Amino acid sequence: MKTSKYTKFAVVIMVILFVVLSVISCVAHVHNDGGPKKMPPGQAKKMSGSQSAKAYAPGQQKKH
Repeated sequence: MKTSKYTKFAVVIMVILFVVLSVISCVAHVHNDGGPKKMPPGQAKKMSGSQSAKAYAPGQQKKH
């Protein structure tokens, strides 16, 4: 069974396409739970200069 130059070329092109498509389809997904990292209430108090960390505690914030 003889193979022509075009058949070998087509096989090479198909292999290259397969490899390229395989690499392109690899996507890393980053899961982010609730936006940026939450700052502890004590740190938020220090940055704002407040006297109490109560306003920054998760249980003390009102939901909209």
